[in-house]
Amino acid sequence: MAAHDYTIKVEGGKRYLIIDYRGSEIGPSVADFPAAMEEVIDYLGKTGADFVVLAEAYELVYSEDQTKMLREIADLANLFEKEGVWAPSRLGTQDEALLSARHDLVALIGHDLLRTDPIRAYLTLAESLQKEKQRGGETDPFVKTLIFMQVSMERTELIQRFRLILKKLGKIPPGRAIYHTLFETQVKPAFVSSRVFFNTPEGIELIDQYMVQDATVNIYRHPEKIQNLYYISPPEYNLSPDKYFVLAKTREVVANYRPEGLHLMGPAEVKRYFAKVYESTIADIATQNNIPLSAKEREELAKIVTRYTVGYGMMELLLSDRKLTDIYMDAPLGTKPVYVVHSEYGSCQTNVVFTDEEAKGIISRFRAQSGRPFDEAHPVLDLELEELETRVAVIGPPLSPDGTAFALRLHKETPWTLPQFIDVKMLNAQAAGLISFLIDAQASTIVTGSRGAGKTSFLMALMLELLPSLRIIVQEDTLEINVGYMKAIGFNIQRLKTQSAIAIARTSAEVAPEEALRTALRLGDSVLVLGEVRSKEAQVLYEAMRIGAIGNVVMGTIHGESAYSVWDRIVNDLGVQNTSFKATDIIITCAPVRFKGSLKRERRVVGITEVGKHWYDDPEREGGLIQLLDFDATRDTHFIVEQNLKKSELLPKLAKRRGLTIEDLWKDITARGATKQFLVDMKNKHNIPDLLEAKYTVPANDKWLIILEKQRQEHGSVDYEQAVRGWESWVLENQIKDLIDRRKKLEALKERAGKAAQKA
Repeated sequence: MAAHDYTIKVEGGKRYLIIDYRGSEIGPSVADFPAAMEEVIDYLGKTGADFVVLAEAYELVYSEDQTKMLREIADLANLFEKEGVWAPSRLGTQDEALLSARHDLVALIGHDLLRTDPIRAYLTLAESLQKEKQRGGETDPFVKTLIFMQVSMERTELIQRFRLILKKLGKIPPGRAIYHTLFETQVKPAFVSSRVFFNTPEGIELIDQYMVQDATVNIYRHPEKIQNLYYISPPEYNLSPDKYFVLAKTREVVANYRPEGLHLMGPAEVKRYFAKVYESTIADIATQNNIPLSAKEREELAKIVTRYTVGYGMMELLLSDRKLTDIYMDAPLGTKPVYVVHSEYGSCQTNVVFTDEEAKGIISRFRAQSGRPFDEAHPVLDLELEELETRVAVIGPPLSPDGTAFALRLHKETPWTLPQFIDVKMLNAQAAGLISFLIDAQASTIVTGSRGAGKTSFLMALMLELLPSLRIIVQEDTLEINVGYMKAIGFNIQRLKTQSAIAIARTSAEVAPEEALRTALRLGDSVLVLGEVRSKEAQVLYEAMRIGAIGNVVMGTIHGESAYSVWDRIVNDLGVQNTSFKATDIIITCAPVRFKGSLKRERRVVGITEVGKHWYDDPEREGGLIQLLDFDATRDTHFIVEQNLKKSELLPKLAKRRGLTIEDLWKDITARGATKQFLVDMKNKHNIPDLLEAKYTVPANDKWLIILEKQRQEHGSVDYEQAVRGWESWVLENQIKDLIDRRKKLEALKERAGKAAQKA
């Protein structure tokens, strides 16, 4: 048999021995084919690789532990040759016939069988040694040689594992079946660079399972680790050899296919187009090679090829899991698994290892999309993947001396709403009612908190409390606010994109935040929303607020841990004057809380603070920061700070502006909270999560305001109890009934589909 070509590839500091078995007369499996095992052991003896990959239409990947077992056998073969165990001096006889027999036996065990069937070599050795001990005792040089060989073999991991299996089974499995137990390889398409491992540690507990596209996600709890385990099983790792063949051939055929007009298509349109092309190619290849494939199977294979040609490969599959909020791929790539942050299970270690090879192709696409360079002179690449609702930050050398690394932030597909936040206990109904009133009353609001505290998510919930009739200008450097969705549900909204705060390389077309803000102030009477206040734009913003250039509500986020830290950052770090800072009405503080020292972090609003106007140097020392709502972490409850209400300057001013008494103002706030709590209660009672989505809460907000306005026109005042009852009736009739009917129809369809599948 001719030797197969091999290459050594270094990935993540590990050496991969890749042997090409395409068109070979033997299969790429050390378990099934003695010749393949012999070749792998020979090559490992020369290269000392950390992983073995046998490549055909698909790749068989042997793990580091499995490769180590084979490498130990290669080292053992080299040791026997170095020691000359078949030399005449080691065989203990002058009789030519016996010398020849002993030489053949030792050569068979230590050279031939050891490289093709090491377990059989060990068993043959043990049997021979037992016979020789009975004949000549342990002083015989030949017996000593056999003992040396046995001791050496028993030091190897492969023989140790075999002996444990033999002890459990009590017998030796027939043929080469034992090697399937020892070498359970990973099978994957040859064009997939990322590695996925499926062996789960002992003692772990499965706590959740769900589907992402055609992949299965399992969440495990490890008894000895703080982090949970996130294991994904992609469809491309569970195919038949025929399907791997079709995938490989399709990839070869379409590798360089680029139709005219491709640049005119959007990302989603490009994927749909190529999926159709690939599906027809798959059908042709399957027909030519007599491989039966159903229409569904052709479609599934086309999705896989599309993901690894015009998509983002394994990264795209992770980004399709909208239960994830962050994905981290640290340098050097290929050495450690990807880490993710799950919305329900926190930080998790995955079973995916993202490699440098795959990263290079994806970064090339990122550069083309963003128009920004990425090299040693420009080691930061920041962009938005709008089709996947994801913000991407890539860093490389010299900023990241260990190589390329990725941080991906997944945006929620629909904006958070105040009822959804009530449902997850981020705030209570009373706090939501207060916030809703303040936004409706056009209070200038800053949301603060640490990274991951939910600032931007909460800001979007505040925006949904605005009247849809108001014009909204949103300014962001990273596109996190779901402007497209808000437009779709009726908001009049315009987005401005400014220079990225972290990108070292910027295009000449990008506008600085402070210049964009000056432009926004000239775009007419609008609500102004700043994705995040970071630097020079703070001075422009506050100057405009102070002189009254902005007549409507202003909202934004800023990193901080309290109302005082917001003042400190804006005044002392960003250079805004105290007199200008007083244009802020409300500061809402969000924070991740670890209750009773728990490992789990829960997001909470921990304070609503009014910024008073009668102080000069330090707002905290002079009583200028008035805490309207506080949070008790010991009981996980929010409460109004009653004694501070008397100090409030804002609430009496808003009441006077609206012609309300303070009592009426609190009736309004309480009623707003009651409406939001009603939605939460109905969602939980009837199991209709969609009721809390913006497409339902925004019309419900509008209806609430319409009911109040009708009462004012008819009676000159508002009866809030009557208004709440009327509003609840409208929600029950127009929203809840519709959602329950839809759910019943969906359940009926699933039931019929299940019965049809059983019959099939």
